[in-house]
Amino acid sequence: MPPGAAMPPQTPYPGAPGPGMPPPRVHQPGPGGPPAHTQPIPQYPQPVPGYAAAPPHAVPADPLGVHPLPADPLGAPAAPPYVARPRRHADEPPRYEAAPSGAGPAEPAGGFHPERPRPVADPRRHARPRRTDPKAHWILLALTLIAAVAALLFEGYTHHEVAASAPPPAGACAAPAPKGIRSSAPVLRVGPGGKVESAAPAKGTAALTFDGGPDPVMTPKLLDLLRKNKAHATFFVTGAQAARHPELVRRIKAEGHELGSYTYTAADLGSASAVRTRLELSLTRNVLAGAADVSPHLLRLPYTTTPARLCEAQWEAAERAAGDGYLIVASGRGVQQYAQTPATYTRLAKSLAAPGDKTRYTTVSTALGLPDANPPAGTMAAWQGKGLLGAQSAAHVFAVGMTWFLGLAGVLTVGRLALLMVFARTHVRRVRRARRPHAEINAPVTVIVPAYNEEAGIEQTLRSLLASTHTYLQIIVVDDGSTDRTYQIASSCPDPRVMVVRQPNAGKAAALNTGLAWAHFDLVVMIDGDTVFEPDAIGNLIQPFADPAVGAVSGNTKVGNRGGLLGRWQHLEYVIGFNLDRRMFDVLECMPTVPGAIGGFRRDALLGVGGVSEDTLAEDTDLTMALCRAGWRVVYEETAIAWTEAPASLRQLWRQRYRWCYGTLQAMWKHRGALREKGAAGRFGRRGLTYLGVFQTLLPLLAPIVDVYALYGVLFQDPATSLQIWLGFLAVQLVGAVYALRLDGERLGPLWTMPLQLFVYRQLMYLVVVQSVFTALLGSRLGWHRMQRTGTATETLRQAV
Repeated sequence: MPPGAAMPPQTPYPGAPGPGMPPPRVHQPGPGGPPAHTQPIPQYPQPVPGYAAAPPHAVPADPLGVHPLPADPLGAPAAPPYVARPRRHADEPPRYEAAPSGAGPAEPAGGFHPERPRPVADPRRHARPRRTDPKAHWILLALTLIAAVAALLFEGYTHHEVAASAPPPAGACAAPAPKGIRSSAPVLRVGPGGKVESAAPAKGTAALTFDGGPDPVMTPKLLDLLRKNKAHATFFVTGAQAARHPELVRRIKAEGHELGSYTYTAADLGSASAVRTRLELSLTRNVLAGAADVSPHLLRLPYTTTPARLCEAQWEAAERAAGDGYLIVASGRGVQQYAQTPATYTRLAKSLAAPGDKTRYTTVSTALGLPDANPPAGTMAAWQGKGLLGAQSAAHVFAVGMTWFLGLAGVLTVGRLALLMVFARTHVRRVRRARRPHAEINAPVTVIVPAYNEEAGIEQTLRSLLASTHTYLQIIVVDDGSTDRTYQIASSCPDPRVMVVRQPNAGKAAALNTGLAWAHFDLVVMIDGDTVFEPDAIGNLIQPFADPAVGAVSGNTKVGNRGGLLGRWQHLEYVIGFNLDRRMFDVLECMPTVPGAIGGFRRDALLGVGGVSEDTLAEDTDLTMALCRAGWRVVYEETAIAWTEAPASLRQLWRQRYRWCYGTLQAMWKHRGALREKGAAGRFGRRGLTYLGVFQTLLPLLAPIVDVYALYGVLFQDPATSLQIWLGFLAVQLVGAVYALRLDGERLGPLWTMPLQLFVYRQLMYLVVVQSVFTALLGSRLGWHRMQRTGTATETLRQAV
């Protein structure tokens, strides 16, 4: 039925099978199953549109087959044969038991299968499979994070955020340098055997020296001033600034000036370790080699002036540096020391322009008649220096980029949450308006239950369906080659509305298509084999089909086993993330997923897109996207509540979400053409696919690096500011969580786990995205990661009663 066409009136079906019509026996035996024999399947008439005949072919039959449709023309008992036990809390899943006698078909004492022992997991069925996931991407991720950490630490070291060295207090020497050093000339050399030699410029000659920089503002001005006055100077530069402004380093050398080392970060070498001292000098030497192909032999210790003011610790550091071939340059006796400041520029300009001043201003080596203090660095040293320059440049770009990205991600996250709340409110208002008195949809419904090794939960699933207040049901259990007692349990159900179809294991999508082939009604509900329905869930789920443009309806899935920390985290994710998202998608008409746990469909819509595709692992997402591209509206019905069993361990959670995420990526790639299409398909593509690409792929993919940067900020930048930002982010999320929980009628108790969720659960989900993206990029084929069922979808209630 195309969108916009009127739905045919739903009336009792006089052509339904009567008492004299033999029911079909449906069974596909697997290896070792009972012997097959065939009989013709009776063809049910189709008196009105929407009533589909059974498939016109012969199928095997066996004594365990059950009736697909009851003999009653309306296809329903007078009352549900199962009822829900009383619940202590409204947010607990229902637990069903047999109704009082006379309400429906009698259930044998002890349940569907009194002879069945309590299910015990077969360890062979859950043995760890051979790992086929790609491993190289974890190495790549680890290397990426290590590189990010290294870049941040390097950038932090450069900017005094990591291992910062504070200047020594003025006049706070623990002990002065030796007397002979304090009385020496300003330029000192430590010779063999520790012999110290010193020298000073001759009278009439001044060695100009500048500390720090190069500064992008002051250094060019000073160079212009020196060139104007035909003077030269020695620039003691820091390696960090030289790496940031290598063009100024090259200009200094090109204009005939001299380069010296002021260490890499202007660190106080008097308080630094020997390792730190060597690192500071080595990095600076490499930077100058890469920037200007020079090897500096002059060193000025930061925070020192004249030899007379040297401390013992500073002199010890100077001796270590002298052992590496450096001349130690202090000030005084013809060596003039300046900082690169506007005040220095003004003072020096007056001195250079003073009338009658015949002083020769030059470099330290020229003033002392020493050999060139800037010999070529050599090819290898130059390449090492260029590598260091590139590394620091990359680290700086990365740090700045991460700062902007972190801000952008924060804005997007907060903006997304605000939009979700706005659209959720809009959705609530729409739903309330739509619930004004109107003709209630009471059409027959086919429920398809694909089941593979679901013995732990299939009984409760069938009980919940049979307890539905919407009794006009055809329930098709498709046993997809189960190796446990799923088939025996399902086929033992005494209710004639339940039919069981067996087939060799072919996957969930194939099982759904098999069920669709046996569907008799126009409205089809697809569920998982562990889903437990509220009594009114099916009736509520089909109400949106009053709009002929609606092709599918997403129900409201809730976590039943929410007792532990992991269960609470998943409960919050389902309510805050999934359901808020679905409200927004409904308003924007770009729903990407109708969950496999509870989804309603028009049979015509399903057949129009070729049924359930087996192209992806997320068959529910693939199917929903196909329906959206076909022009059908997909909506969200919050009152159609179903309870599902969530993974109970981190390993099971990883496997489930890995399959979900990988399948979603497959579906997004398959339907990427919607981005270029027009109409409803284009609306879905540009809204839905873009949203999934940004918030469920790109941001999670970069999240580990963002977390590393955030941790860096806490440890090495301003912890108070970082903590305030995190608390603000948490507060915003808590506000959204409270609103979402209130909308769903849930208690606020689990909110105490939310801060912990940000540290553990969130990182796990991000790594799932990383794994999925790399798996897709590497072209690996991911197998079906089935979760081991334990039948705990109703655990909350069992603990309460």
